[in-house]
Amino acid sequence: MSAAHFGWFTVFRLGLVQACIGAMVVLTTSTLNRIMVVELALPALLPGLLVAVHYMVQMMRPRMGFGSDVGGRRTPWIVGGLAVLAAGGIGAAASVALIPVARVPGIAAAFVSFVVIGLGVGAAGTSLLVLLAQRVPEHRRAPAATIVWMMMILGLAVTAGVAGKLLDPYSPARLMVVVTGVAVAAFVVATLALWRVEGEGRPAPAEAEAKPDFRQALAEVWAETDARRFTVFIFVSMLAFSAQDLILEPFAGTVFGFTPGESTSLSGMQHGGVLAGMILVALAGQRLGTLRTWSIGGCLASALCLLSLAGAGIVGPGWPFKATVFLLGVANGAFSIAAVGSMMRLAGEGKERREGVRMGLWGAAQAVAFGLGGVIGTGASDLAHWLLGEPSVAYSSVFAAEALLFVVSAFLAAKIDARPRATATPRLYAEPAVAKVE
Repeated sequence: MSAAHFGWFTVFRLGLVQACIGAMVVLTTSTLNRIMVVELALPALLPGLLVAVHYMVQMMRPRMGFGSDVGGRRTPWIVGGLAVLAAGGIGAAASVALIPVARVPGIAAAFVSFVVIGLGVGAAGTSLLVLLAQRVPEHRRAPAATIVWMMMILGLAVTAGVAGKLLDPYSPARLMVVVTGVAVAAFVVATLALWRVEGEGRPAPAEAEAKPDFRQALAEVWAETDARRFTVFIFVSMLAFSAQDLILEPFAGTVFGFTPGESTSLSGMQHGGVLAGMILVALAGQRLGTLRTWSIGGCLASALCLLSLAGAGIVGPGWPFKATVFLLGVANGAFSIAAVGSMMRLAGEGKERREGVRMGLWGAAQAVAFGLGGVIGTGASDLAHWLLGEPSVAYSSVFAAEALLFVVSAFLAAKIDARPRATATPRLYAEPAVAKVE
């Protein structure tokens, strides 16, 4: 058996799959959120809890990754996850349409649907990353990760824009048609993009390994020093990353007097900085440092930018606020894409046939961090307002705390071994010949 390294065309195909995942998710985490709060006049806490549920369910990612490790193929898990995600998205839309008629059953159905959405994202996303990690050569990992993530962002943006126009004027029937259409189209496009990408996969495990124990596999991965350290790094850094999201626009409005439109534009400027940071790492690659170096530098730069925002809260309008926000986006983009590249490298190290468990563990850490980040960020802001009184000082204290989290993240990243190591345990099957495709 031979397995070729993926060329750029194949990377773009897998990026298209990630874009389809993003297209289905954005309708549930953004569009349905707005409909529940505005059109249905429900408490904002409800969609917040639903989104948190979809993140927390992704704690199942290690188990899903383990399932693809045992089978030796990733494509069935990706396609199956896409199907589950599509079903969850359609179910969520039906639940929202049901709420005006039967509120309690509709809300209950929405919670079930968001559980299904989380399972679908976990299954498809974990195996997609493992497939990339296994088949993209090391010198291409940073640009490959950038391509895949940029295509996901493109999928989010295009779907949100097109669906927004198609949903006007709003009606439950129109919502069902739009969400179902997007879900079916995304599933079909993603399945076609995956056609014959993986090939036959690797051989089935030996009889003695045919039914390995998941708990044992997870314990083996957690015992690996770098895998454990990287899990903690992902959690802390993504907690700092997500905690700033929900307080940046209120901070701009309260301290700098930004209108809703101006604060929305500020958010767009930050996301533009994130893309610039990703592109910077992809283009500069290892010419200016290793992926670990970019992770450390991106975290430290993020900490400096957050400290600058803390200073902005104290100084006020005279501070170069917009420039600071853009640079924060650049630093966030640089560290996050370097972290994904490192994730792809580390997934193949350690005990054989545990790539899916490792990737699932890191995906679960990220999902939990994102689920907690918004709650902790806004909760810390409210607490600081209550304790300190002055809004500018309260926001500055929260930004300073987030900067500290990024400094801790940089320390954790520095502790991860940057050198690829040979697998220390015996291989369960013959290593396939790998053909390098330019």
